[in-house]
Amino acid sequence: MKQEQLMQNKDSILKARARTLAQEPEQALAARSFIEITEFRLTSETYGIESSFVREVYPLKDFTPLPGMPSFVLGIVNIHGQILSIVDLKKFFNLPEKGLGEFNKVIILHNERMEFGILADVILGTRSVPLGAIQAAPPTITGIGAEYLKGVTGERVIVLDAEKILNDEKIIVSQNTE
Repeated sequence: MKQEQLMQNKDSILKARARTLAQEPEQALAARSFIEITEFRLTSETYGIESSFVREVYPLKDFTPLPGMPSFVLGIVNIHGQILSIVDLKKFFNLPEKGLGEFNKVIILHNERMEFGILADVILGTRSVPLGAIQAAPPTITGIGAEYLKGVTGERVIVLDAEKILNDEKIIVSQNTE
C-alpha cells in the first residue's frame, strides 16, 4: 500500500514537472509582447521605428543632392562604400521644415527587398514598448503620413510602420530607360 502511494506521488510529481517544462519560458512570452523602437525627432514630434528594421544610425555628412528627384529625396550618401538614398520624411509627410543642422542623423532602414536612409533631426535612443501600449492612430492624423503609422504610445511617440515605408512604391525612386 505504501509503495503504491509512493508511485502515485512520484507520478504526480513527474507530471507536474512535465507540465512546467512544456510551458514556454516567461522571457519568450515577454519578448513577444514588446517591440524595440529607435526614437527620433522630426520637427517637434517624437517618432519611433522598429529597431529590427534599423541597420545603423549614421551622422549626416557629405551627402550629394540629385537633380530631377522628388522633393522628399534629400540626396545620396556613401556609407561604408554603399551608396544609399536619403528620404526626408518631413517633406514626404508634409511636416514643417526645420532645416539641416549638425545633429541630423540618417537612420538606415532595411528589409530583404530595400535599403535606404531616413533623415532624423535628433536620435533619442532605443527602448522597448509594450505592444498593448501602442494605440491606433487618432483620427486627427490624416494625409500622406497616416497610412505609415503603426500607432501612438501613451507618451505620444508616433510609431511608424517600417515595413510599409520600405515597401511603398511612392518612396522607391527608379528611373526607367525606354
